[in-house]
Amino acid sequence: MKINVTVWNEGRHEKLSKKIAAVYPEGIHGAIGGALAKDRGFNVRTATLDDPDQGLPVDVLNDTDVLIWWGHMAHGDVDDALVEKIAGRVRGGMGIIVLHSGHYSKIFKTLTGTNCSLRWRDDDSCRVWVVNPAHPIAQGIDGYIDLKNEEMYGEPFGIPNPDEVVFISWFGGGEVFRAGCCFNVERGKMFYFQPGHEAYPTFYNEKVQLVLANACRWAAPVGEIQSTASCEHRKIPTGEVK
Repeated sequence: MKINVTVWNEGRHEKLSKKIAAVYPEGIHGAIGGALAKDRGFNVRTATLDDPDQGLPVDVLNDTDVLIWWGHMAHGDVDDALVEKIAGRVRGGMGIIVLHSGHYSKIFKTLTGTNCSLRWRDDDSCRVWVVNPAHPIAQGIDGYIDLKNEEMYGEPFGIPNPDEVVFISWFGGGEVFRAGCCFNVERGKMFYFQPGHEAYPTFYNEKVQLVLANACRWAAPVGEIQSTASCEHRKIPTGEVK
């Protein structure tokens, strides 16, 4: 049976910046979704914040086995009610993969229960080391992933101790970061993956694409998801950007 994957992206950077649009002409969601769609094991749909119902109406969310989440500049625009629905689905068994600046999203903060703060600066080389080679998400990745340019994320990272750490990133400035973290969230699974700043073509990297495919398989539900989405969205004030 195929895994139903929904790739959600704010889609704001691509609209506001020609530079970003040149890197991701079909959006970050398009790049990720296009790569995953090549795998016959997935049914892939994409969604953005500015779509109706912020891209995740009840029928779409209830038909999603694994949700991939990329956010950065508009965390505060995501409705609280939508966050509650997603959290309920994850606790009931849906998988979720949170990417890069999504560490500061409402859904990641809700599911971790912490502020998820970190150190950061722009533009550095990044080597993503495999530190748990036996983990399913690391399969096919030989030792490390080299990325010429990435936004630096550094410890301390304000998250609960992960159930498993699969990757640790090292940057040219000497910083290190827990780059691939696995969490069990009641019946569901959550994976956080650090690479993926909007200004760099990270999601075209074949090893990064492999990590995401592996993560979708790892996070896919075992058995029926017990929680369903039903409540209506409500608008909240815009919040801060990291």
